[in-house]
This record gives sequence, structure tokens and C-alpha cells, in this order.
Amino acid sequence: MELGQNFSAKLEPFLLMVKSAKGAGAAKLVQDATAAPGVLVFSELLEMPNVQELSKSEQHSKFYSLLQLFAYKTYQDYLEHKDALPPLNNAQITKLKYLSIVSLASERRILPYSDLLKALDMPNVRELEDLIIDAIYQDILRGKLDQKEEQLEVEYTMGRDVEPASVEGLLAALQNWASTTSAVLSTLDAKINSIAAETTHQKSVKAEYEKTLQQNLKEVHDKNKDKGAAARRVYERENMGMDIDEPLEVRGGKNRKASQDSAAKPLRKRNKF
Repeated sequence: MELGQNFSAKLEPFLLMVKSAKGAGAAKLVQDATAAPGVLVFSELLEMPNVQELSKSEQHSKFYSLLQLFAYKTYQDYLEHKDALPPLNNAQITKLKYLSIVSLASERRILPYSDLLKALDMPNVRELEDLIIDAIYQDILRGKLDQKEEQLEVEYTMGRDVEPASVEGLLAALQNWASTTSAVLSTLDAKINSIAAETTHQKSVKAEYEKTLQQNLKEVHDKNKDKGAAARRVYERENMGMDIDEPLEVRGGKNRKASQDSAAKPLRKRNKF
């Protein structure tokens, strides 16, 4: 299951009920929503007209502030403004601490136990680790408890509501990220094109080298072939006394004729004086 995929769905019943609830009824729905299991996003509820009306009521404005606390703030904010808010039950306190971990994780991935103990007002490490494990089981965050280093290594968290006053800063950050990403992509494209051009050039150089090599090998082969033929002709002249330029049939015919003439010619008798 993806983190946070059911959080908005958990809020749906309260969105339907608040349409017909005003004043104390709307305040009661805020109390119930902030304590209900699995309800961890609240911006849609904050935008409902009947909830907006709570901010204008001296009697019920603190419930609107309570909803803002769960939407955007942390447990430390609750401790600082405790007197101006309705008292929280255990379910609300635990949920607000979950959300506080999410907010801390948005600033850095490694959260030392010492910082978490202080931010969440936890009495000891054992209770802190139990709280984190519960948050992991509820898909509020993913991470690893490093007991040796006494820290939480956060891999991923759900997303919290964005406070209206923070929207411009968030947009600026996103625009900066988009510009940086675009610049990085442009650099990568240029590098890829450069590598492709260099690869094409190297292939061309290699092909030309192979062509030249084959030509040189052919020339050497042809020269060696010519030298071999010339050497054979010289050998035949010196050792066989033959006219190597004449065909074998002609040479054979001449030899036979010379032999016949020699045999047919009678020997002359020498006179003795």
C-alpha cells in the first residue's frame, strides 16, 4: 500500500457531516476528526464554510485553531499555545506527535533520538521507539531505527497540509528545483551528444584504419607474390638451363630434335698421318 493513499478517504465522513453542522456541532466534528484514527490531513475540512465560521466565533474559535494545529503545526507549537487551545486527549496527543515527526523529517533525513525526545516531550527512548514503530505500521512514514547510533533514518513520509502562508515559499522552492533539474538535464543531453559524436568519430577512424591496413596487407602480399615468381624464374635459368620464357612443349620439342640430330650424324673417321 502506498503511503497516505487512504488518508483523504478517512476524512470524507467528516466533510459530509460538517455541511449540516454549525457552531457547537462543527466544533464537535473538529474534535472528533483530530482524534479519529487514520485522519491525518485536514485542509479540505478547514476550507468548509461551516468550519470557517468557527474562526469568527469567540466561543468556538479555539477549535478552528485546533484544526490549524493538526493541519500545519507540531507538538511544540501545542505546548507553546496550550492555553489558547482545547485540551487534547491521548489519541490527539499521539497523532500530533506522529505529524511532528513527519514535519521534522521534511527538514532532514537523519533524526537523532535526542532531538526527537526533546521535540516530542518523550520521557525515554523506549517510548519514543514504540511511537515510531506505530507510525511505521500506520504507513505514516518509512524508516529504520538505528539503536546503535540512536537515530531514526527516514526513507519516506506522508505529505502534510501546506499552510497558505507557506505556499509562495513552496512554489519558489519548486521553481528553483525545476530550473536546477532543467539545467542538469541540458548538461546531460550535451554530454550524451558529445559522447555520441565521439563514438561516431572513433568508428570512422577505426573503419579508415581497417581499410588502410587491408590495403597495405594486399600490397605486401602482391609484392611477395611477384618476388616469389621472379625467384622461381631465376632458379630455373641457373639450374635447369632452360629458356623459361618458352612454353614447355616448344622446349621439349627442341631438345628432342637436337638429340635426334646428334644421333643421326655419322662419326667422321680421322686420318692418320
